[in-house]
Amino acid sequence: MTVQEIPVQELKRRQDAGEAVRLIDVREPWEFALASVHGAVNIPLSELAQRLQELDPKAETVVMCKVGGRSSRAAAFLQTRGFERVLNLAGGIDAWTRDIDPSLQSY
Repeated sequence: MTVQEIPVQELKRRQDAGEAVRLIDVREPWEFALASVHGAVNIPLSELAQRLQELDPKAETVVMCKVGGRSSRAAAFLQTRGFERVLNLAGGIDAWTRDIDPSLQSY
């Protein structure tokens, strides 16, 4: 099962257009505190299986992490649980900081 990716520019365009996109950040809380995308919900990868009930399997969901590895695993996991509209944020918070919001702290 292949996980589709979404570039940071496309996510920003959708957010600016007011589209309903659920953004899940699977980084650890300390990482989320350093830099996060507005509207993202922090559900660390280690807690994802226990917190599935917080998510809507029918909603479009974008999963993100630092550079895309953890979020790709999280997106694949969600797909195995019936989430059909899951995208991985290409490049994660690193790409977002570089290309969209340079005011965010890099780490």
